[in-house]
Amino acid sequence: MIVVFGGAFNPPTLAHKDIYHLIDQTVELDKFLFLPVSKKYSKANLIEDIHRVNMLTIMIKDLDKANISKIETEDDQFFGTYQSLLRIKKEYPKEDIAFVLGADNLLHMNHWINAEKLLSDFKFIVVNRNNENIKEKIKKISLLKRYQDHFIILDNYQSNISSTLFRETLDPSYVDEEVYHYIMKYDLYRGNN
Repeated sequence: MIVVFGGAFNPPTLAHKDIYHLIDQTVELDKFLFLPVSKKYSKANLIEDIHRVNMLTIMIKDLDKANISKIETEDDQFFGTYQSLLRIKKEYPKEDIAFVLGADNLLHMNHWINAEKLLSDFKFIVVNRNNENIKEKIKKISLLKRYQDHFIILDNYQSNISSTLFRETLDPSYVDEEVYHYIMKYDLYRGNN
């Protein structure tokens, strides 16, 4: 299985690394792709693509099955998750593709670009951070319920670390040491970008 973890990674934190390890221990994983969203995606306070890719490169250097897909950061516009996963599927036509998302994003999936095609064509690994009853939530949204067998639910994830919390505190314990040095070297997240 090819697992794709999309996100801003603004910055990549130890929680992102923990999710890699959790998935590697839970599913039969061939490759794990971190897929940073492009700055062209309208997200507040998103630093330049090159910095987020560089920090991911630092973070994954010891993760055997991890790579970075730059397809979104190299696009001239934002096409959405479905188009990105289709392109990844072309690279790995014989593999199942699973997209990682947090339980909080699950409830908004029916509003995503090409939501029905996403759900019918791909699998999803749902990381449950708040001990929610994910199966019940899936059953309450008809689109999700139709594809409930496409969800792999990971209930045993606990972390209080987030990119937002790092940006608010600049606490070095939330990121790899080398990532923190990179952030300090380029004066990121201190209002000078």
